[in-house]
Amino acid sequence: MANETTIVPKEGQILVNIEDMSMLKDIKRAISMLKGVGKITVPRRRNNLSGYERALRDIEEGRVYEYDRLEDLIKEIEG
Repeated sequence: MANETTIVPKEGQILVNIEDMSMLKDIKRAISMLKGVGKITVPRRRNNLSGYERALRDIEEGRVYEYDRLEDLIKEIEG
């Protein structure tokens, strides 16, 4: 039998594909409880939505502003 040495890297990464993004928070919590897990990061998804779809999402999430006059809007934009 030959002497075999196994080299174990100091740290590494694992990629997990999640089918149901509503479970993301629970999955992150479960993974963080594992011994040896350091940092958990979730990359941002690229936004492939059309301008119309982004506008609808803005309305749904309350990112809508109303102004009584055009001058008020211009003042807001100019800072």
